[in-house]
Amino acid sequence: MFVYDEDSQYCYFNPNTLETSDQFFLVGVVLGLAIYNSTILDVALPPFAFRKLLASAPTYTGPITSLSRPTATHTLSDLAEFRRRHHPFSVVLNRLTCCPAVLASGLGKLLDYDGDVETTFCRDFVIESNRYGQAVQVPLCPGGEGRAVTNANRAEFVELYIKYLLDTSVSRQFEPFKRGFFSVCGGNALSLFRPEEIELLIRGSDEALDVATLRAVAIYDGWKKKEGAEEEMVIAWFWQIFAEAAAKEQRALLSFITGSDRLPAMGATSLIIKISCLGDNTRRFPVARTCFNMLGLYRYDSKESLRSKIWTAVTESEGFGLK
Repeated sequence: MFVYDEDSQYCYFNPNTLETSDQFFLVGVVLGLAIYNSTILDVALPPFAFRKLLASAPTYTGPITSLSRPTATHTLSDLAEFRRRHHPFSVVLNRLTCCPAVLASGLGKLLDYDGDVETTFCRDFVIESNRYGQAVQVPLCPGGEGRAVTNANRAEFVELYIKYLLDTSVSRQFEPFKRGFFSVCGGNALSLFRPEEIELLIRGSDEALDVATLRAVAIYDGWKKKEGAEEEMVIAWFWQIFAEAAAKEQRALLSFITGSDRLPAMGATSLIIKISCLGDNTRRFPVARTCFNMLGLYRYDSKESLRSKIWTAVTESEGFGLK
């Protein structure tokens, strides 16, 4: 349903998918429900996708808000955010620059080229697309296959090129997705949000983790003294291991427990981790139930035993992680 760019780590609609429109409608519904239920989803859509979503919101006829609706324009910066890999068009430009270039920078070089664009690049108003292993050429405008790119019209070519990649080619997927989202989140309240705020509500915040705050709001279950559970050595060891870890490892551990490496939009105080006792010392690994933000620990006999087992559990497991 989506294509994933390894370099930017963003995903976007797959223009060549065989999935039905109903599937994309359901994805839109799920994102809407995530906002409604204050649930974080690791859906790494590029920022321009949220701007595109709000720009296509149903018309609201109530009182005018202070925020204007974003425009659904697409720029070289949007393309650079998502697609950072090499592209056939940038390869043509590389022959001139003799250095690696990404698609967005390649199109930028076309706009800045001082020589004769038509004789140098030999391009028409078409885009090369790969459909199920077969290369096809799609006209960017009526008669595009017979219209050469020149110094005079290269800006129009770049604009149509970007619009096709980010908008036209995925309209069959985006339209039902949009309808699904607004079937849950329609209404005047949405007009109060900016695109980056919608992204924050869905994906959560990537701010640095505050382990002390997470510890302060954590709850405990199954320990001998429920209210004094922090006196248990294994719990003290766990929070020490969490705090001592590097930032990347902390996010991996948070993802293991909650299913996401991000904090809720309201901050760490709204993320309550539940730590349950699974029994006495054992060779078994800790267990996480991401639906409930719950971590199950045994009473390991040493801090090093807990450290070894918890990082093995984090690095050697995969829950619902999808690309």
